[in-house]
Amino acid sequence: MSARRRPSLYSDSDWKREVGEVGSSDPWRLPVGRDYGRIIHSASFRRLQGKTQVFPGHESDFFRNRLTHSLEVAQIASGIAERLNHVVPYFGDFPLDLRLCEAAALLHDIGHPPFGHNGERALDDLMRGAGGFEGNAQTLRIISRLEKKVRRRTAKGDDRAGLNLTYRLMAAVLKYDRIIPARRTKAIKLVKGYYESEADVVRNVKLHTAGRIGRRKFKTIECWIMDLADDIAYSTYDLEDSMKAGFLSPASILASKDDLLSKVADKTSEEIGRAIAPDDVLDIFSDIFAAINADGSENSLLAFVETFRASQALSESGYFRTKLSSQLVHEAINSVEVKLDPQYPMLSEAYLNDKARLKVEVLKQYTFESMIYSSRVKLPEFRGYEVVKSIFEALASKRGYLMMPDDVRENHASASSRPEQLRIICDFVAGMTDRYATEFYDRLHSNAGHSMFKPV
Repeated sequence: MSARRRPSLYSDSDWKREVGEVGSSDPWRLPVGRDYGRIIHSASFRRLQGKTQVFPGHESDFFRNRLTHSLEVAQIASGIAERLNHVVPYFGDFPLDLRLCEAAALLHDIGHPPFGHNGERALDDLMRGAGGFEGNAQTLRIISRLEKKVRRRTAKGDDRAGLNLTYRLMAAVLKYDRIIPARRTKAIKLVKGYYESEADVVRNVKLHTAGRIGRRKFKTIECWIMDLADDIAYSTYDLEDSMKAGFLSPASILASKDDLLSKVADKTSEEIGRAIAPDDVLDIFSDIFAAINADGSENSLLAFVETFRASQALSESGYFRTKLSSQLVHEAINSVEVKLDPQYPMLSEAYLNDKARLKVEVLKQYTFESMIYSSRVKLPEFRGYEVVKSIFEALASKRGYLMMPDDVRENHASASSRPEQLRIICDFVAGMTDRYATEFYDRLHSNAGHSMFKPV
């Protein structure tokens, strides 16, 4: 089949919007360019600077937050797309839109609440009977409803249209194509998907991008790329930050206890679908840190000293850490492959080859298991859960809605059911930065240093 007769990657309907184009648009400005601008200038994107990635922002200005992480994911996503346009013949004829991939990456964490996964867990526990809470679902809700950019024309009901982004960009952030159940028991863990309230949005997105695809799995090539870029950034840069913070070093990793290695091996095995042994985990890190091995001295004590010095040099030197991260990211980008869908090219799958996926997954799981479960990290995390829970319960109490800003109170008053009211409270809490949530909590529980004249 010739290149001309193959299905194209994009169509005119991809770039349509729920409310159409609002206001005049310069003829030289592409729809995805307008999307990109709306994201950059949105309040939700700006708030990412105040949300934790691994280390709380008040600890140091050096470590990554959700905003800097999202910028790094966007650059990696663009790099993946640029390479695929070069090495995959189909994308040579019908190139991936780099700006679209970047925009999806900028949005990928916009739905995360304060205090990272602990804040997500707190809100999900509190919303189990009202549709749950999940970061990806919240992202879709923010861009399609909550951001204050565009309103819909409607005789009644919710007229908010969020950022009014193009359907193809909204498709690129739809990672999990399923509705989160309205009610869940405690035995059912967090469910990833989208809320029932955005089901009509998802139907429109699918109709305008892929058309009627029946039971076929819906996840666009740009979404796969964004997902891979997130994994690559998360696995690499969390390790770099952990070494900079002194939590990890090459020596401490290579000397890991058996129980930690077993946990990492088990989690990795679960994710990649084949058995990985603890020794395999060590082998991967040995390869990564091969450049700092001892110089071959026969004296075991001297060899140990030299290895320790090299380990410290890597942990403490910005040049070494940057080189390591750059190398890992470069290797991962060059390991991305594509399973092309000839009927629906937009639903083609991008994935890491087996070797690269194993390395990325080991890095992710090791950093998570060693850092997230350390006592020094657990203490502020526990406080984060309690802060979010306390604020939500106060606002959900009999007259708690009176403590919310006027526009949120209006939405709360117009809600037609208790689950809708709880969703509005949840939206408000989820939009808080770590610092704002801590301050709100302190104002609830203490008068010290707080003025009634400071707005909520």
